[in-house]
Amino acid sequence: MKHHTGSVEVITGSMFSGKTDELIRRLRRATIARQKVQVFKPAIDNRYNTEKVTSHAGSNFEAFPIKSSAEIKMYLEDDTTVVAIDEAQFFDNDIIHIVQELANEGKRVIVAGLDTDFRGEPFGPMPVIIAQAEDVDKLHAICMECGEPATRTQRLVNGKPAHFNDPVVIVGASEMYEARCRKHHIVPRD
Repeated sequence: MKHHTGSVEVITGSMFSGKTDELIRRLRRATIARQKVQVFKPAIDNRYNTEKVTSHAGSNFEAFPIKSSAEIKMYLEDDTTVVAIDEAQFFDNDIIHIVQELANEGKRVIVAGLDTDFRGEPFGPMPVIIAQAEDVDKLHAICMECGEPATRTQRLVNGKPAHFNDPVVIVGASEMYEARCRKHHIVPRD
């Protein structure tokens, strides 16, 4: 089944907000609707499985691990109608143009990724993809400090908040990151 017009959907939010679970839910529905689906993920994200997108809750879906966004066009099959990209914040800025090009070709493009890094700053190409998307869903996690809705990702180093000048990209899981609300998100600058 082919789409009449292309579109870009973004699923974003902090870590542990359910972005990948929502992505997988949409992909399963597209598969049920007999749409040809291809999923891409950054090769550096090898936390659970190199050839699947996998949520923290354990849901998964087959995916192509790629090193650069240009590989999407290399591996994309002609009859694919739904293109999904997980952890898009880790890709180079060319992903912005590739996402738009795919949508302009009539494909449904679903992008999932963090909107901000551990410092609370816009993360990689995500802000531009969000601005150009037809639909954006910002999911919330639960603050590990107070139980309120969390919109931030707190990086912890030896149990303490990471410093603002620490490296932005470190792929990890619960032992290094927590979901936090605005009040409990701490990023020391001194």
